[in-house]
Amino acid sequence: MIISVLLILAWLVLLLKYPLKALPVSLGALLGLGLIAAWVLWQEHRETSRLAHLELELLYAPAHCPAARPLSLKLLNQSERPLQDLRWEIAAYAPGSALNLVQSNYDAPRYRGPGDLLPGKHWQTCLPLPPLRPGYRPETLEFRAERLQGHFKP
Repeated sequence: MIISVLLILAWLVLLLKYPLKALPVSLGALLGLGLIAAWVLWQEHRETSRLAHLELELLYAPAHCPAARPLSLKLLNQSERPLQDLRWEIAAYAPGSALNLVQSNYDAPRYRGPGDLLPGKHWQTCLPLPPLRPGYRPETLEFRAERLQGHFKP
């Protein structure tokens, strides 16, 4: 942190002492930083819009899944690119409530999607239940995937 403060002070001294030479260099550096920031924001927006084209359905289905993994997950890739990697968290809500009933702790299961999922294809699997707050039964809750993070192939 001290190095960045020294760099800023040196830049200000040069700008005040040699304004005709330091101003064009400063404007060029500012333009370069602006272009990099715009490119990063564009890439992030593109990934977010592609993630919005994923259909992820979570159901409590102990009849169709093993006892250790009673959540049924169906994922459909409706984007134009193959899905390379996907991670998410599961939230559980009582009907009509906005309170997440999943206990957040360090040993909660980590959820990851398929390695490669082509456009228009679906993937189905069974997942373990996240740790729920005491007093709630999973069959009465609605499960949702939140905080999706993913990457698509170029």
